[in-house]
Amino acid sequence: MDLESRLSDIEQRYDRLSAEMASPDVAADRDRLRRLGKDIAELGEIVGPYREYKDARRQAEEAGAMAAGEQDPEMAEYFRQEARAAGERAASLQARLEQLLVPKDPNDEKDVIVEIRAGAGGEEAALWAGELLEMYRHFAERHGWKTEVLSASPSDLGGFKEVVLEVKGKGAYSRLKHEFGVHRVQRVPVTESGGRIHTSTATVAVLPEAEEVDLQIRPEDLKIDVYRSSGPGGQSVNTTDSAVRITHLPTGIVVATQEERSQLQNREKAMRYLRARLLRQAQEEAQQKEAAARRAQVGTGERAEKIRTYNFPENRVTDHRIKLTTHRLHDVLEGDLDEFVDALLGAERAQQLGGDGRG
Repeated sequence: MDLESRLSDIEQRYDRLSAEMASPDVAADRDRLRRLGKDIAELGEIVGPYREYKDARRQAEEAGAMAAGEQDPEMAEYFRQEARAAGERAASLQARLEQLLVPKDPNDEKDVIVEIRAGAGGEEAALWAGELLEMYRHFAERHGWKTEVLSASPSDLGGFKEVVLEVKGKGAYSRLKHEFGVHRVQRVPVTESGGRIHTSTATVAVLPEAEEVDLQIRPEDLKIDVYRSSGPGGQSVNTTDSAVRITHLPTGIVVATQEERSQLQNREKAMRYLRARLLRQAQEEAQQKEAAARRAQVGTGERAEKIRTYNFPENRVTDHRIKLTTHRLHDVLEGDLDEFVDALLGAERAQQLGGDGRG
């Protein structure tokens, strides 16, 4: 169904419910009155702009017709300007209506947990995972969000085999949810003496953070181990058993964190991470589409599964899903991701409205 048909159906339903609400039968039924009032208010958020949009289109057509039939050049130009102004109003209202028709993702306003894992490429992949971590930290700073590393497995050269970042802020999930997938880097690694360009990858998975009310975790379902935290190469970085590993027995999910010196703080971080993992699993089981999306997020880390390529010799970043390329690699790594985020959200809206959503 196209946009115009959907909007027309909504307007007809709004009119039917409004007429129903005016009937004497409804006035005597308070529950029905309340339900109708709620439905009418929700539909009215779309019907109001839709009627303005129809008026603007009609005004544009009328002014265009008057310009075409006007003999006086000055008046004809006046009508053309009126037609242009009304057309711009209609286009702006159409864009707003498209946004109003897109179903809202219930997770959009939630905080988010970003899992970054080194993929293909050995030490260079681990270094790349560390750079992606910094990119997302900078992106969060630009939006006034707070970040905290929940769990990390450092590599010997200063990167990460795996690192888990918590991002707290309004709308964090909505702006980061399309980052899932394989991020490919092409450059001469610091480990390469011959100056050859290598391709390495890191995988990114994005999980909405779960509130305690989202799911119940029974204490008897948890196995909690404490141990001494270690750094690259396995050396001990703490003399007390402050690191925490939590196993959720019913699902087998294991999370661990050793970032804090306090066992209590590490336990709290691990529980936040576990809740997010369990929430995602519950959503996957409830919706097969979500399960497919999660598998797509994690991938295998193979070079061919890329969603985005960062090419250092060409100063280029390309998002392969929407065919968007920019030659501002340094800016992107400094967290200037909004051009990609906005384009991906636009493509998502287009798909949900029946377009193909591809650039």
